[in-house]
Amino acid sequence: MDPELAERLNRLETHIAHLEKQYEELNEVMIEQGRALRKLQAAQQRIAETIETAELDRIQSTRVRPPHSR
Repeated sequence: MDPELAERLNRLETHIAHLEKQYEELNEVMIEQGRALRKLQAAQQRIAETIETAELDRIQSTRVRPPHSR
């Protein structure tokens, strides 16, 4: 094989190996970010439900009841 062609092929294979490694690393980052996002969404949902419950309790506690229901 031509030495210049062999060198080009070697460089291409090296670049491909680096790209494959980088792809795997980025994939791991994306997976971890997905996990973190799901945790944040669950926490946000719990907070929203807590606030909604607290707001409903506040509204009910400030509502004036008619005298006959006391």
